[in-house]
Amino acid sequence: MALLKVKFDQKKRVKLAQGLWLMNWLSVLAGIILFSLGLFLKIELRKRSEVMNNSESHFVPNSLIGVGVLSCVFNSLAGKICYDALDPAKYAKWRPWLKPYLAVCVVFNAILFLVALCCFLLRGSLESTLAYGLKNGMKYYRDTDTPGRCFMKKTIDMLQIEFKCCGNNGFRDWFEIQWISNRYLDFSSKEVKDRIKSNVDGRYLVDGVPFSCCNPSSPRPCIQYQLTNNSAHYSYDHQTEELNLWLHGCRAALLSYYSTLMNSMGVATLLVWLFEVSITAGLRYLYTALESVSNPEDPTECESEGWLLEKSVSETWKAFLESFKKLGKSNQVEAEGADAGQAPEAG
Repeated sequence: MALLKVKFDQKKRVKLAQGLWLMNWLSVLAGIILFSLGLFLKIELRKRSEVMNNSESHFVPNSLIGVGVLSCVFNSLAGKICYDALDPAKYAKWRPWLKPYLAVCVVFNAILFLVALCCFLLRGSLESTLAYGLKNGMKYYRDTDTPGRCFMKKTIDMLQIEFKCCGNNGFRDWFEIQWISNRYLDFSSKEVKDRIKSNVDGRYLVDGVPFSCCNPSSPRPCIQYQLTNNSAHYSYDHQTEELNLWLHGCRAALLSYYSTLMNSMGVATLLVWLFEVSITAGLRYLYTALESVSNPEDPTECESEGWLLEKSVSETWKAFLESFKKLGKSNQVEAEGADAGQAPEAG
């Protein structure tokens, strides 16, 4: 028994074809929006590629760009099919291709749904990428004279100013690395020598942060050096006073920014997916309604029936599994025949 059977006369078939034509062109616009969103996300990720460890984070924007292009192509073609479906002569050339085309549409809808899920699920991968990338970026902050790394100081400073953050997890991360270049250290100074000697790795570590960590909204002039030394500053207690620095880390700030972007894009992709599913269902009804017309040459007076599935869901699934098993058996027989043909040659 057919699933969700609907009766159509000529007027209903025409309305269905016209409605699907309009929906397909609206879906082309939705595909352009997906393409634009993917392009925007890719540009935003590339802006800060120096503080990201790998290219896994580009999977989502690349997928959005891909499905956006495919959506434009498939829906443009479907719009043409719906337009020609009103003319029996023009529809005849599309008739052999409609069933394979519907199968491709189902696969595309599955891919679109997976891309939408990826927009929500790749937060963990992005978090580890940012954590490792920011750690390396801070390590190379001082290498302003090293080719290939001379831009890192500007990148980190602009990042901390734009996102109002400091360090990887917080401002204390700067205490653990040497962020001042040796070029600007006076090695004849006793203080510099003592600090370097007191460190196992021979690094110049200070309880200070770069200027980009300073919060301009603070009424007090920025204290960026000797942050843990209360006696170095008047009326200052680093344990009780709210420091005039950005307190949260850049990893959390960037993760929140990109997660918000990808969640919004995931919602948009899900809405496009629902629209595409409704178009595919409509195309299926149009195809079955036109196939069941008793007189295709003059369909004006003919009634027909359309359905989503020719059989019930369970029967359709069993038929699919049977065809899949037959395909596997035929491939196995072909492989055995090839092996049998090679045996006499070896002899």
